[in-house]
Amino acid sequence: MRAIIPVAGVGTRLRPHTYSLPKVLLNVGGKPIVGHIVDHLTNIGIKDISVVVGYMGDMVEEYLRANYKKTNFRFVYQEERLGLGHATHVALSGDPSDEPLIIILGDTVFDVDLSPLLKSQYSSIGVKRVEDPRRFGVAETDGDSVTRLIEKPDKPTSNLAVVGLYFIKSPLALDAAIRETIDKDIKTKNEYQLTDALQIMLDRGEKIKFFEVEGWYDCGKPETLLSTNRHLLKKTRHFKKRDNVVIIPPVYIADSARISNSVIGPNATIDSDVEIVDSLIRDSIIGSGASIQNSLLEGSIVGQNAQLKGSFKRVNAGDSTEIDFL
Repeated sequence: MRAIIPVAGVGTRLRPHTYSLPKVLLNVGGKPIVGHIVDHLTNIGIKDISVVVGYMGDMVEEYLRANYKKTNFRFVYQEERLGLGHATHVALSGDPSDEPLIIILGDTVFDVDLSPLLKSQYSSIGVKRVEDPRRFGVAETDGDSVTRLIEKPDKPTSNLAVVGLYFIKSPLALDAAIRETIDKDIKTKNEYQLTDALQIMLDRGEKIKFFEVEGWYDCGKPETLLSTNRHLLKKTRHFKKRDNVVIIPPVYIADSARISNSVIGPNATIDSDVEIVDSLIRDSIIGSGASIQNSLLEGSIVGQNAQLKGSFKRVNAGDSTEIDFL
């Protein structure tokens, strides 16, 4: 079993943070987004992972190679971001293996047991029931099988959203279907979609099943990143006691953080080498090397090496920002 993680997206909805850091390296629950994904894969024994990179891809490669030394990574550069189908094709190009694979989108955290997929006889996709499926690919089903896939429909006929988790039994058949969408220039929303290729497989008689995913956490926008942070902290809380510091779990506080005369939590992630003085931080993510003084922050995201003084506000401050509200 092997895996593909497409991470070439720019992450425009998470500006200003993604001007200087790839979206998948944003810290949530004490670890970069892509770290949570790789943890899921390695926990079920997958050691061969292709990562489709683009924007600041060297930073993604550096992080993964440094932190997952027992995993065999293959980094593939996607020159043009032409959709998930195209990203998958780039990863499969030059790879003649028909070994089954898992595809996981790089900006989403899942809370699901992937191990049953390893024994599946058929391709399968993860879905979740949502109130408004128009932003997603939608699956029409019959029994436990998928009958039709529609990408971002204006008038959905199903509330089962495709969540970006795919088990592919025959990657060669999938790549042939993707190449057909590219050769015939079949696009949806101006991109080569994986759902369109999977529909071609369905039309050719391929059986594709589905499984429901309740724990699906989006990291694509500031508000959803904070929501995912709250969820992950329930399981990944980490901190040590400090003098003159009140800690209200759940929190993640890196051991190297320097904190004095402050209240941290609940739902706060404090990255490495952060300095916090005379402040209250809750429901927030503070990037590595940031300095916070005389501040009350709630629902905030503070980038790496940012400096804030005297802020009694909600902020979304990018890397190396310096804000003085005094």
